[in-house]
Amino acid sequence: MDYNFDTPIDRKNTASLKWDKYKSTDILPFWVADMDFEAAPEIVTAIAERNSHGVFGYTVPGETVTQSVVDYLERDHGYKIDPAWIVWTPGVVPAINLFCRAFGENGSSVMTCTPVYPPFLTAPENADRKLIAIDLMWDGNRWTFDFDEMEARIQPSTRSFILCNPHNPVGRVFDKQELQKLSDFCIQHDLILCTDEIHSDLILEPGIKHIPTNLISEEISKRSVMLTSPSKTYNIPGLCCAYAVIENPKIRLAFKKVARGIITEINTFGFVGCEAAYRYGSQWRLELIEYLRQNRDYLYHFISTQIPKIKMHPMEATYLAWLDVSALKLDNPAGYFESEGIGLSEGGFFGANDHVRLNFGCSRSLLEIGLNKLKAAVDKLAD
Repeated sequence: MDYNFDTPIDRKNTASLKWDKYKSTDILPFWVADMDFEAAPEIVTAIAERNSHGVFGYTVPGETVTQSVVDYLERDHGYKIDPAWIVWTPGVVPAINLFCRAFGENGSSVMTCTPVYPPFLTAPENADRKLIAIDLMWDGNRWTFDFDEMEARIQPSTRSFILCNPHNPVGRVFDKQELQKLSDFCIQHDLILCTDEIHSDLILEPGIKHIPTNLISEEISKRSVMLTSPSKTYNIPGLCCAYAVIENPKIRLAFKKVARGIITEINTFGFVGCEAAYRYGSQWRLELIEYLRQNRDYLYHFISTQIPKIKMHPMEATYLAWLDVSALKLDNPAGYFESEGIGLSEGGFFGANDHVRLNFGCSRSLLEIGLNKLKAAVDKLAD
């Protein structure tokens, strides 16, 4: 089946976080990780069928949605799980915050690698934990972990490590050797590992495969909390449905305990969307990946040939491009580009003030307009 990703969809006046940020302006939004594509028709149909029932009471995860997760993880990632390991949450962000609250104590520390998705940087502070942020290292070919710096900076108070893989915003898919070394680091220092794997089905580079960290070894799987959701891949973040996979019963109980009385039940349509995505969305996802791959390649070529002052390193996954604008010497890069009609994510929120992030999960025609605005903004600096 051929799905349509080319036709722009008007999202104005739909209470869209992405578009309403620039309501009543001519600024085009390329910021938050929310694609501009319609969800797979199979998901829309499933929600419509559930809607026709007309009763929307408190909802528990039924056997079929739970089984869809079990089947998906084994089918697509080779990870066979026990259904009892699943802990449902309304999103990965609240789950990251729960994780930071569940392990360690006030004043203990959490380690992560920057630049990284902003909640990684705020969740420790929200939980009265200290943050140890280690810069990822560019080795000339790819972003990777700086294990020497990690060893130098770890503290006796460090209790956990939070990892984004595939990585937002640099687009890396960490390989088995890197994950093994990180696992060994966590085991050696008695750290509990939290992995945000929400972009695991958005691998753009042929030949690259995402490896769930829990598959690296039995030892690391017993000290890990894996977080994921169909929301990014299938563009259904507004349905608010995610889950953790936690093999160790003691860690699972601690995670559940901090959620009591705070985290709400998953909404009815969240479960429906999740199940439909995993059961019927595979072909839509494959066609989406091809479209995003072409957008990525177009973006990379445009940046390298038309705006060489901006650097874009090769990326393997996600629809989020990490752009180095340090050569422009702007005090507020995102603010400047907004003033020129293109809304990008501010690099400072990720831990790198001289970068911006661009979401290319949109129609090619919109991407072309946005990139021309970006070029005009850079050209204007030289005038």
